[in-house]
Amino acid sequence: MPALEQRFGKRPDLIVHEEDPFNAETSRRALATSSVTALDAFYVRNHGSVPELDEDRRRLQVGGMVDRPLELSLAQLRDGRHQVHEVTATLQCAGNRRAGLDAVAGIPGEAPWGPGAIGTAVWSGVALADVLRTAGPAPSATDVAFVGADRSAEADPPQPFGASIPLPKALCPEVLLAWEMNGKPLPAVHGAPLRVIVPGFIGARSVKWLERIELRDTPFDGFFQETAYRLVPPGQEPGPGIGIALGEVALNADFLLPADGERLPAGSVELSGWAVAGGERQVERVEVSVDHGTSWRQAELMEDLGHWAWRRWRTDVDLAPGDHEIVVRAWDSAAGTQPEDPAHLWNPKGYVNNSWGRVRLRAEA
Repeated sequence: MPALEQRFGKRPDLIVHEEDPFNAETSRRALATSSVTALDAFYVRNHGSVPELDEDRRRLQVGGMVDRPLELSLAQLRDGRHQVHEVTATLQCAGNRRAGLDAVAGIPGEAPWGPGAIGTAVWSGVALADVLRTAGPAPSATDVAFVGADRSAEADPPQPFGASIPLPKALCPEVLLAWEMNGKPLPAVHGAPLRVIVPGFIGARSVKWLERIELRDTPFDGFFQETAYRLVPPGQEPGPGIGIALGEVALNADFLLPADGERLPAGSVELSGWAVAGGERQVERVEVSVDHGTSWRQAELMEDLGHWAWRRWRTDVDLAPGDHEIVVRAWDSAAGTQPEDPAHLWNPKGYVNNSWGRVRLRAEA
């Protein structure tokens, strides 16, 4: 039997953290190849086995606090009654860069994700807002919940993966019910036949294998929102309602090339990386320091793929022979920047490490 990454159409250099459910991150070098991440390189974060679904028999249920409950096939979603939209958006797992927190203090039971639980794709589908308007949200509805077809044993008892977003966000034009990724049919491992794409929010809100949408007057109360994806204070045990529910992505930046630990000739060295801002914010500036943050130089921001996508950046630095630690930070349109030290961010689940990105290099004469 072929390796799981090959079964799911993935390149062999993905860093596999778990085989079932399949979880794997993209190498820095693969992310550096293009501003839009290739399908075979895009990271995978799953909480249950990839379900085998018959597209022709699937029906999307839209209910809860609506005037007109709906039951829609994929063919009906694509039949032209709703305009098809494209959104270039970056998805990032809440556990991206967890390894930096794990180095501060151990995080038992959580995969040590590096900086590759992030990727950018061109997603195609219909606006969630158009479907919700057809259903007619009740005036007292405040949240929109999504439930997938996968089941996870992480919850006790096992349950499908689910999450919600506030109704005002759900009515924004960038939130899609997507069936294409980079111009091709959505791969099974990424949620085919239908998934939600919620730009600006953690990847866990972009529920895969979507089978139910529910309008509510409270946030989703399933395990993955009420317990799993929450920022828990140090010293507290994770549990229902403990800590802060994770929603919008935090400002973050890191290196792509050269690779951490690389040896290279002394002299001029090109550095490159990514930066991403969450919510409605945008990346405005990226800075690099070769002297541990004493002084900073501004990097060049590369191609602008739109409001919901990362900004790639590059700069050149001169390195004398010897060992160097280089750091990067971003600034966003709210004048926010990143904290310096991952020790200040440690939490029992290892979420939201947006401390300065770091790369260690050996320059040789």
